Amino acid sequence: MDLAFLNPLYEHPGPWASVYVDTSRHTEDTPHERHLTARALSRDLAGQGADDATCRAVRGALEELEHSSEPHGRAIFARAGDVVLDPPLARAPLRDSAHWAPLPHTAPLLELAGEDPVCVVAYVDRRGAAFELRTALGRQDVGAVTGRQHPVHRTSTVDWSERHFQLKVENTWEHNAAEIADALTVCQEETRADLLILVGDDRERRSVHDRLPRRLHDLVVEAPHGTGSRLLDEDVERAREEHVRQRAARELERFLAAREPGSEGRAGAVEGVPALVEAAREHRIDELLIRPDGPDAHREVWIGEDPDQVAVRRTDLKILGEQHSWPARADDALIRCAVATGAGALSVTPAPEAQTPAGGLGALLRWP
Repeated sequence: MDLAFLNPLYEHPGPWASVYVDTSRHTEDTPHERHLTARALSRDLAGQGADDATCRAVRGALEELEHSSEPHGRAIFARAGDVVLDPPLARAPLRDSAHWAPLPHTAPLLELAGEDPVCVVAYVDRRGAAFELRTALGRQDVGAVTGRQHPVHRTSTVDWSERHFQLKVENTWEHNAAEIADALTVCQEETRADLLILVGDDRERRSVHDRLPRRLHDLVVEAPHGTGSRLLDEDVERAREEHVRQRAARELERFLAAREPGSEGRAGAVEGVPALVEAAREHRIDELLIRPDGPDAHREVWIGEDPDQVAVRRTDLKILGEQHSWPARADDALIRCAVATGAGALSVTPAPEAQTPAGGLGALLRWP
């Protein structure tokens, strides 16, 4: 998950209100129910010590959702009477929740907002292709390719005199497949799609797939539908889930391999809070791997005013020269460090627990 969108949360000091609310349920009583939810969550924040201005700001943002038709939910991050960030969620939270803490509670976003890949569906045939963007908010057409129109069909004859015509057909297919692959590459760059789904007959799908840049091959899924069919939402969801599972598996495979010391006796991955804190202070984290229900995720660490001021013990920060310190969750503190240094983060919940980092927190390093 690219964490750059979280930058506004770390441009100001805390404490922060972090609220996660479900907007997936829709009935005749929805506006009234959401009004009650807004009141309950703002009271919860007040009970945790939040200031009146921030409670009012959160309540106002929640009440604006009373008539919302958002399919999943919303996260709201506020401080000092202002809502700073309110991203939509790609999945509904298990329950509505409110947190008041020195740092914004961003860790749930890895599952609720980060693991719903943006998809481009390419409907491919011998004459060209049409591209459709699928996100959590719906679908939209994002372009088309019209290739050479003649000849595109083989003849049924086996007469040697047809060889020249058959060669022209092959050339037309290859030309069109190359044009589609080029256009799909541009579409992926413009939409920043995480997943490319090719729909069409086997040969046409494979021809396009083979002509895509190698860097995109891990993003491609070929759907078992014939030419002209349209993917249902459940088809896309299955492809997304499989993509998320495979990506987590690949990153965990990298993590497990990098965890073993290399020829110089140093490992390219670490796990456990003390090792992660040290790597964060040295700006060595390239990608965080987090299992939100792991015991280390909510382990207490100590933070200072700057993102790399993080320590296992409060006295460690004083040794480093930091005069002000606050307790924070380990996962939220490490995410703050990752945002500040341009690192990524990934939820590894889809993987078996035995294959995830010890305690639920690990990292691939930029250098050992």
